[in-house]
Amino acid sequence: MAINVLYKTTATATGGRDGRAKTADGALDVALALPKELGGSGNGNNPEQLFAAGYASCFLSAMKAVSSAGNHFKLPADTTVSATVGIGPREDKGFGLVVKLDIAIPGVDHDDAEKLVAEAHEVCPYSHATRGNIDVSLNVL
Repeated sequence: MAINVLYKTTATATGGRDGRAKTADGALDVALALPKELGGSGNGNNPEQLFAAGYASCFLSAMKAVSSAGNHFKLPADTTVSATVGIGPREDKGFGLVVKLDIAIPGVDHDDAEKLVAEAHEVCPYSHATRGNIDVSLNVL
C-alpha cells in the first residue's frame, strides 16, 4: 500500500533505554531512563511514556477530524484522551505492549460518543499501526 507522505521526522536514540533521544530538528530532546518498575532509576522518560503521549494526542486529533467531517456532534473543547501503555514479557519471547485509551467527552450522549470513537479508531494512524499487533482497548467514560 502506497502512502502519499505529507510529513516525516527523524529521531535518533543513543544509549537505549538509559540514554537520550532527539529529533533532527531539535524540537524534542529527552533523557531516557528505564522505569523503576523495570529495575531502572526512573530519572528520565521512557519509550512507553513517549508512545502514550503520541497515541493520546494523535487519537484526539483523529476524533476532531471525524467530528469536523459533519457526521457527528461538534467535539467539546474539554475532550480528553488518556493513553495507558503497559509493557511485559510475551509468551513466545521478547516483550509486548498493551494500550488502553480512556476517552472523556463531557456533555455528550454515551452512545454518540462511542460511535465517534469507533470511527476515530478506524482513521487514527496509531490505531492503524497497532491493529493486529497490540491489544488496544477503548474506554469511553
